[in-house]
Amino acid sequence: MLTFKRNRGFFGIFAFIIKNKEKKMLDPDSQLMLKFKSGDTISFEKLVKKYKEKIVNVIYQFIGDKEEAEDLAIEVFLRVYRARKRYKPRAKFTTWLYKIAANLCLNEIRKKARFQTVSLSESIPSEAEEKLMLIEKIANSSPSPQDILEEKERNTLIRKAIDSLPAKQRIAIILQIYEGLSYKEISKILNCSVKSVERRLYRARTNLKEKLAPYLKGEKYNGGF
Repeated sequence: MLTFKRNRGFFGIFAFIIKNKEKKMLDPDSQLMLKFKSGDTISFEKLVKKYKEKIVNVIYQFIGDKEEAEDLAIEVFLRVYRARKRYKPRAKFTTWLYKIAANLCLNEIRKKARFQTVSLSESIPSEAEEKLMLIEKIANSSPSPQDILEEKERNTLIRKAIDSLPAKQRIAIILQIYEGLSYKEISKILNCSVKSVERRLYRARTNLKEKLAPYLKGEKYNGGF
């Protein structure tokens, strides 16, 4: 009986050590989410402040509408809020967060009869702001106005080419090129194998090169793919 109690005490200490070791191995965002799970709302506010703009931009790249992107970003964080009690750090917090955003975007894309324009920029300028930025760039930069206009036209062609990709290829290429995620991270977000991600990215790049070949013929620029 005494031996059993000693063993139980030993295993209790061992479990405590393992639990604390696992906690230390978690990324800082997952630790914040676990604190929020325990009732620390300030940790949730920190996560929202850190990722709100990034999630808005990511959604905008998929959806192409600023106001809708902001609304969907709110929905993403509402889902994070509602899921706090069920949260388990099985992956990086950002992987889980992107998965919520990607699922929302896929649902929105499926609802629409056609794809909308995708922004590949890091910011979300309005049409008026884009024109102002272009004018300022022409006035203040060393490249010629013709070069700047050609660059803008090229970027527009790339946006339209990505816009025309099938939804799953489109999401994979944006996450890989513009968000810098690994194949493994994308596979977790899209709930598929790494091989499946590789196939989607290969098809996406092939489709993009075919669509852009007539416009970018003879140019070194390849749009990152």
